[in-house]
This record gives sequence, C-alpha cells and structure tokens, in this order.
Amino acid sequence: KANQTNTDDMWVASPIPALPTGVTHHIFRSESMKREVGYCIYLPPSYATDTERRYPVIYHLHGAGGNETRSVYSAGVLHEGILAGKLPEMIMVFPNGGRSTMYQDSGDGRFMAETMMIKELIPHIDSTYRTIADRRARCIEGFSMGGRGSTNLAMKYPEMFGSLFNQSGNVYHVSDVSKAPNTYLGSDPERLKANDAYLNLTKNLDYIKANLRIQVACGTSDPDHLGTVREYHAALTAAGVPHSYFEVEGLDHNQKKMIEGRK
Repeated sequence: KANQTNTDDMWVASPIPALPTGVTHHIFRSESMKREVGYCIYLPPSYATDTERRYPVIYHLHGAGGNETRSVYSAGVLHEGILAGKLPEMIMVFPNGGRSTMYQDSGDGRFMAETMMIKELIPHIDSTYRTIADRRARCIEGFSMGGRGSTNLAMKYPEMFGSLFNQSGNVYHVSDVSKAPNTYLGSDPERLKANDAYLNLTKNLDYIKANLRIQVACGTSDPDHLGTVREYHAALTAAGVPHSYFEVEGLDHNQKKMIEGRK
C-alpha cells in the first residue's frame, strides 16, 4: 500500500491533530538516523502536582501506515479508567515507528526503528519524565504492526520489559526465507535469525518464563493475522511460557473495537 511505504520524511507527524486530555506531542533527536523523531505522551492527572512521584510506562506501538498520533485515543480510554478508579496512574508513550518497519532496523541501515526504540527513545523518556525506570514498570504493546513490533522487541530484549500485549500482530518466522524473502531486513541469514521472534523466544526462554507477563489477542474475523497469532500462542504454550490468550469472536482487524470491547 502506498501509504505504508517507508520514506525519510515519515518520522514526525504533520499536521498534529487535536489530542486527548493529558496527551502532548514532542520530538527528540535520533542519533542512529540523524533525524528528528516524533512521539506523543500521556501524563496522568497527578503528574503535575505530585512532583516526587514516579510512574510506570506503557509504550504503545502503532500499526502500519501510521505515526505517533495514530493510536492516541487509547490514552483517552486509560484516562477514563484512571478517573473512574479502575486503573492505576501511569504514563503512556506513543512512538513514531515508521510506516512499515515492524520496529526493526532495515538491512541497509536507513531506517533504525529498533535501535531508536531500545537505545534512544526509552532512555530519553526515562531521563525526561518521572518514570519508574525499571523493566518491571515498563510495558510494551501494540496493534497489528505494533503488536508484531512489540513482540519482536520483547522477545529480543526481555530484560527491558515487564509485560507484553500483542494485539492482532503477525508473528513470522522471518529466518525462513523459503516462504518469502524479507526485503526490509535483507538477505543475511544471521541477521534474519537475530530478528526472528520464535528463535529469540527459544534463546531467551528461561528469562522470558521467569520475568515477562504476556497477553496475546486477535479477532476471529481477522484471517490475515489470526493464523500467526495462533501459531505464536501455540509456541508459547509448547515452551511452557505462562501467558493469557483470547480471541474476540466476530472481531475484524479493528483496534478501536478491540480496546472498547466492541465487535
């Protein structure tokens, strides 16, 4: 799809739409890409007044063709939950991950979405805002490409996160080039292995089992994603990884409906 083609000008959204309560837009410098990258951040109600308090963080990754403003409505759902006393106060970060990067570094080094997330953005957020800078207080989640990307990152860097929520995100055996070449990651077999979520699950299995809370979900009317989501669930089960898994009957590929509990 044309709007999902990676380009050099995709890293800061423009124009910025109206944002939900508590959400602001910012940019920071990515040294790996030598460019500005945008993100939105939600700060909870007490953040401005309770100046000694530190907060857990959710990193919410957008889907293909999106940017840092794509999924900010989920901050509104979080805000309502906090005000109703149903959810604890926390920070929510919406990074710009490029249009179709899967939150991985490209084989040619042009788009460094993984490096930007792990080595640059998370340290930037921890040094700029009053976060609890500990993996146990850091969740990574996302929908579609964001679910796939959050799974890729959590399997590769489980020491960075306390929880993972994959919402309808394909999980592929990217090292198996017999199915299709990966034009984004390139053809280097070692590079493909290093970016295969299933191989990283096996590699980091003991740590993942002991430390990472995992939730996986998909709609039953989402045939383009349900197959690999089920396969990832089966791989977690076979490896003895505790996790929660659910399918939403009749739900298609729609994040708003999933978040709001609609079909």
